[in-house]
Amino acid sequence: MRITYYGQSCFLLELQGKKVLFDPFITPNELAKDIDADNIQADFILVSHGHSDHAADLISIAGRTGATVVCSFEISEWLNNRGVSNTHPMNLGGQWSFEFGKVKMVFAAHSNSLPDGTYGGTAAGFIIQSDGKTVYYSGDTALTQEMKLTGELYTIDLAFLPIGDNFTMGINDAVIASKFINCTNIIGMHYDTFGYIKIDKKEALTKFENAGLRLSLIDIGSSVEIIDN
Repeated sequence: MRITYYGQSCFLLELQGKKVLFDPFITPNELAKDIDADNIQADFILVSHGHSDHAADLISIAGRTGATVVCSFEISEWLNNRGVSNTHPMNLGGQWSFEFGKVKMVFAAHSNSLPDGTYGGTAAGFIIQSDGKTVYYSGDTALTQEMKLTGELYTIDLAFLPIGDNFTMGINDAVIASKFINCTNIIGMHYDTFGYIKIDKKEALTKFENAGLRLSLIDIGSSVEIIDN
């Protein structure tokens, strides 16, 4: 599984020969100024919620690539009204099999609106089962008891968790969340982009290590390969 990081909470996963993009926010991100959003290819775009720091480049990338946008029903309707017709609406608890694997939409404790203020439905995360692995992309969320259920229902191989605090859970809660979902392999997201969410990376890495967890903080524009241990 190849993963490319484009900053904030935007990742590209290559699964079953398909390019799956999460929460495209590149162009307004000063930390991603060397990334050209017009060169990003995608077959699918998964959108956890509609805040601008997750959807700023959504319409442009979806329109250019023709990617299927997987999102809440409300975001799907919003996109359809703006010329993006290739959408797959979902809601919490629902599951669907796509060409790259199964996707289940799960709860995220967060607000949700579109850049123009339109209501975006319930914020969400995703459980993706593909290539013999199970990936949890939490979206923006607080620490929740629902994460314990996720850990009971699935064997999570890799989890993307926010660690920036203020708008989402911070480092300490993310460590607890990792325990709740029984996953030791964590990729951090939603940090450093704005003043409110700047972190001490050394502290974050140390706290995860002391808890017996592995935290990866990928450089923007870099790719990593996730393989079986």
